[in-house]
This record gives sequence, C-alpha cells and structure tokens, in this order.
Amino acid sequence: MPMEIIPAVDVMGGRCVQLVGGDPSTAKDYGSPDDLALQWKRRGAGMLHFIDLDATLSRGNNFGLILKARRAAGLPAHYGGGVRTLEAAGNALSALGASDRLILGTLAVREYPDFKSLKALSPHMGRLIVSVDSRDGFVAVKGWTEKSKVTAEEMMSAASPHVWGFLYTDVNAEGRMAGIDGGRVAEVVKASRKPVIVSGGVSSKRDADACRRAGAWGVVLGKALYEGRVRLEDLR
Repeated sequence: MPMEIIPAVDVMGGRCVQLVGGDPSTAKDYGSPDDLALQWKRRGAGMLHFIDLDATLSRGNNFGLILKARRAAGLPAHYGGGVRTLEAAGNALSALGASDRLILGTLAVREYPDFKSLKALSPHMGRLIVSVDSRDGFVAVKGWTEKSKVTAEEMMSAASPHVWGFLYTDVNAEGRMAGIDGGRVAEVVKASRKPVIVSGGVSSKRDADACRRAGAWGVVLGKALYEGRVRLEDLR
C-alpha cells in the first residue's frame, strides 16, 4: 500500500498556522482552515491532519472551526488537541466522521502503562491514535511543555493492543525544515506492528522516501509544505 502523504492543518486563534518546535511565539499565519483544507484537497490530498493548538495549550478551542473545515473538504481526517479526559474523547469521536481518527497524547501518557481510558474506548479502537511526541527520546506532553519519563518505544509497546496506530513526532525537528533522523524513524517504526505516521522535520522527497523505506504508514507535512520547500504533487 502506498504511504499516505498528509497535509497538516494546525489551528490557533481560528487561523491555520505553523510553529517551530511547538513554540506559540513562532506562529506564522497561512490563512483560514477552510481555505487550506480545500487547497490540499484540490492538490491531491487523500487525508488531512488537524491539530487544535489552542486546546493543546489549554487556552481555547477551535473544534467547531476544524469540523467545518473537515466537512468543507470532505476528506477523512485525523484530529488531536487537548483531549485529556475520557468524556472529551467520547465527545470528539461522536462529533467526528466515522472515517476519522482521534489522536490522544497526554491522556494516554498519564495512564501508562494501564491505559484505563483506552480500554474504555475499546469499541472505537480502530479510530484511536496515540501521539508519541518525542523530545530527546522521551514522550513530551501538555503541548510539549513537559517531558515524561516514558520512552517512545515503551509507550508504543504498551499501547499497541488498544489503538489503531501511532503518530510519531520528533519535537526537536518540528517546524525547522532541517530534515529527519532516518535511523531514529526506523527504530520507532519497528517498535510496533501497528501503523506509524511520522511527523516533524519531513521537508524533502528524500525525507519522505526514508520514511517509506522505514515502513511508515504515512507522513504529515507541515511548514515545509506551506513554505513551498516541497510540493504535495511531487511526493504523491
């Protein structure tokens, strides 16, 4: 199966932005979520990656705007951002489309290794993604503002029975357009038999090819795509 190339539509203050290393002070505005979602659809995207940055940072909520953009584009989507309780996860799953998946980060790490909420959401297992945001090898939480004591591999090994797959992000590379650590990506992909989507630092065809060779299910493209460093058409 071809690797999925997934444009990121990260939303802050109602606008589509990109950050460097998760730092909100580095936000650069690229337009409305609706416009960007439709643009990526026109350019051949088969799926979109929505993150509510305000919800992730506990300072607002753009879920309604994201749902509107997702419906306007009519593409299956992955959604994440500030979903830190079982109730919030259930509400998000109900509001999203049946083909959409929910990304869980802090909630999963907080319950490692027992994952009570993931077990409670077992009827939706095929729609759950655990976000493995790695900073210096350890999983970062709460909008990447805190570093846990759990490694990416430990998280993936323990959570694998309860989820569809994983989103692996190298926080140190995010938004810097400096490329990926191909060896590290290969190690992470091998840590689970479940699908792994790679994000953070993918900024060239070479990076995408390295992820493909490593066995990644998909890659998320952010700033490099918005800045014209890579073209969606070339990678697809």
